[in-house]
Formats: sequence, structure tokens, C-alpha cells
Amino acid sequence: MKVPEQVIVHPLVLLSVVDNYNRVAQNTRKRVVGVLLGEVKKGVVHVTNSYAVPFEEDENDGGIWFMDYTYHENMYAMFRKINAREVVVGWYSTGPRLRDADLEINQLMTKYCKQPLLVIVDVKPKGDGIPIKAYCAVDEVKEDGTERAKKIFVHIASEVGAHEAEEIGVEHLLRDVKDATISTLSTEVSNRLSALGDLGKYLEDIKCYLGMVIEGKLPINHEIMYNLQEA
Repeated sequence: MKVPEQVIVHPLVLLSVVDNYNRVAQNTRKRVVGVLLGEVKKGVVHVTNSYAVPFEEDENDGGIWFMDYTYHENMYAMFRKINAREVVVGWYSTGPRLRDADLEINQLMTKYCKQPLLVIVDVKPKGDGIPIKAYCAVDEVKEDGTERAKKIFVHIASEVGAHEAEEIGVEHLLRDVKDATISTLSTEVSNRLSALGDLGKYLEDIKCYLGMVIEGKLPINHEIMYNLQEA
């Protein structure tokens, strides 16, 4: 099967992956794994859905791992009843990098998909850019034929995309999320109220200072008086 030209991951998938990570592996060194569903159109893989799969691996030995394929097959059967067009297109991992066992897991996924994708989702991105990287396993053959062909991961172009209905849904989800880079009426009002509260405190301090000067408890500071007149 030909290697896909591009992978488009839809928002529902990213939300599902983050939810899976927060429930299972938050504040740990573990990663979570799941199955990706979608369809292929003209060489472009649209990843539109996903579900988590129970997964464990030895932190000291990456070659020791377990994935519950019985659970996967039961979940996939239920998803097929809901939307028969969504088929297995690969699997995901929260990495945040390629691991020793990934080629073995990918090979097992070929039972359900001829050319499975691996999408690594960084649930704790530190820089700019999209938090996903897509890979596909291909045969690496030595030119002199001295070694047997083996699989290696190659990077595939990826992006986050959505249908119009999905965009509306994401906007509703993010409507109440505060972002320091986005100015809204509610945040403007909150900022003004906070500023007025600070101003009130400063005026009280000035009133107290002037009262003590009038009573002779403090000497007159001409620099302070000048600054007050300028303000």
C-alpha cells in the first residue's frame, strides 16, 4: 500500500487523547495508547475518531509491553455499528517520542490496517506549532543486499483540520476559556474593576499622608507634593 501524502487530524481526536491521558497517566511518566479511525481520500488520511486501549509497558525495558487487543476488537465492532465509513487507519501514542516497542505495535496493527499510521500527540507542548507528528513504517533495504529488509518509521506531513460542524463545536467548548492574548468585553471589565480597586487603595494612602502632614506628625516633602499636584 502506498504511503499517505498527508494526515489530517480532527479536533475530536485530540480532545479524546488528552482526556485519556488526564484520566490514566497524568503526573506520571507513562504514555497512553489508542486506535485511530477515519478514512482515506486521494492519498490523504482523515483521522476523525479514536478510542483508548488499555496499555502497559515496562519503564526499564521498552521491549516488554501489553496491549489489550480483545478490548480493541470489541470497541471497534461497536464503532462500526455507529459509522461504517470509519475504519482503522492507525494508532496513537502520547510518546512524546518514538519508543522501542512502536515498530512491534505497528506490526500488530497491520492485522486491521494494511498501512497503519502512528500519530504521536504531545499533550504537554512547550513550543509553537501543532502538537502532533505522524509516521508510517516502510521497508529499509540495503543496496548491497547484505542485510535483511527491516521496517523504519518515516515522517508524514500532518495538520489539524475540521469540518464546519466540528469548528462550531470547538468554538462552543473554548468560549469560556480565558486566553491572555484574546481581549473580550468580560476581561476588559474585570481589568478595569481591578485597576479601580488599586486606585482606591492609593488614594487612601495619600489621604493618610496628607492628614499626618497637616497634624504636624510628618514634615512637608516638596517632591511628594509636586508629584501629587502633577497627578
